[in-house]
Amino acid sequence: MKKVIIFAIVMVVIFGAIAFITQYQKEQASEGNPYGKDDLHTETVKQLDDPNYQNIILPDDLQKKLEDGKDAVVYFYSPTCPHCKETTPVLMPIADDENVEVLQYNLLEFEQGWKDYGIEYTPTLIYFENGVEKDRLVGSQPETEWTAFLGQTKEEQQ
Repeated sequence: MKKVIIFAIVMVVIFGAIAFITQYQKEQASEGNPYGKDDLHTETVKQLDDPNYQNIILPDDLQKKLEDGKDAVVYFYSPTCPHCKETTPVLMPIADDENVEVLQYNLLEFEQGWKDYGIEYTPTLIYFENGVEKDRLVGSQPETEWTAFLGQTKEEQQ
C-alpha cells in the first residue's frame, strides 16, 4: 500500500512540474506580444514569430479607426481554424504584391469580434470604406478570389 501512495505522490509531482514548466514557457513566449495580453492561447503563441501574422490590430484600435471614418481591410481569423491556416500564407503575400495593408484581427484572443462585426465563419476579409463595411469575402477561396478582392479594394482606395 505504501508503494502505491508513494507512486501516486510521485505522479502528482511530475504532472505538477510539467504543468508549471508548460505555463512558464508559454509566458516567456508571450512576453512583449502585440496583443497586449499576459495570457495568450497556445495556438496564438505559436504564430507570434510567423511573418504572416505580423499586422495584428487590437479591438480598440480597429474601433477607433472605423469611428474616425478611415478605410481598412481587416482579416478576421482564428489560429485554430484549419481554413485560416491554409488561407493566411496565400492571402498575405497577395496583399504585399497588391500593396494593400491587411489588418489581422485574432478572434481567438478577442472573441467579441464575432458579434461586433457579424463574423459567422473564418476566415473573413472585410473592406471598410470611410469606417463602414463595403464588401466582405468569407471562407476558403481560390487565390484568384483573394487577388480580385484586394485589387478591387486598392482601386477604390485610390
